Amino acid sequence: MKQVAPPSCLKNAFDKHGLDHIKVLEFPDGTRSAADAASAIGCDISDIGKSLVFMTERHKPILIIMNGADQVDEKRVAGLIGGLSIRKATADDVRTSTGYAIGGVPPFGHVGPVETLIDEKLLSKKTIWLAAGTPKTVFAMTPDELRRVTGVETGVSISA
Repeated sequence: MKQVAPPSCLKNAFDKHGLDHIKVLEFPDGTRSAADAASAIGCDISDIGKSLVFMTERHKPILIIMNGADQVDEKRVAGLIGGLSIRKATADDVRTSTGYAIGGVPPFGHVGPVETLIDEKLLSKKTIWLAAGTPKTVFAMTPDELRRVTGVETGVSISA
């Protein structure tokens, strides 16, 4: 593991929100999945906040920051966003919507605005580990920091 610089969009978000204390760490064996990240970091998989992109039937991206141990309940999410059906985003959808590849999508610092939902279980953690722009990089922050930066005040029940 070594400390590395974040991608420019993520660095700009850190700077904008006064998060210059956050360190981005790179793990040579990768942190692409929640299980990979938990193993590399040495934490419980539920301490990982996986950033998953879905698309609505109107082709609008929805970012779900999910507890790493759980799966998204797509019907529950559809109910939270006005009954629109959703599907998992393709790799192209993810890159276009966020500017990042699957396995490295951070919770903010995207190329444009993306509606975001955060799993309530994740917000009960002391520290949350999140992707930092590549499938080998992560950073840690508190739930309060995540709420402040994303503008999402309340977590929702979205696990299956």
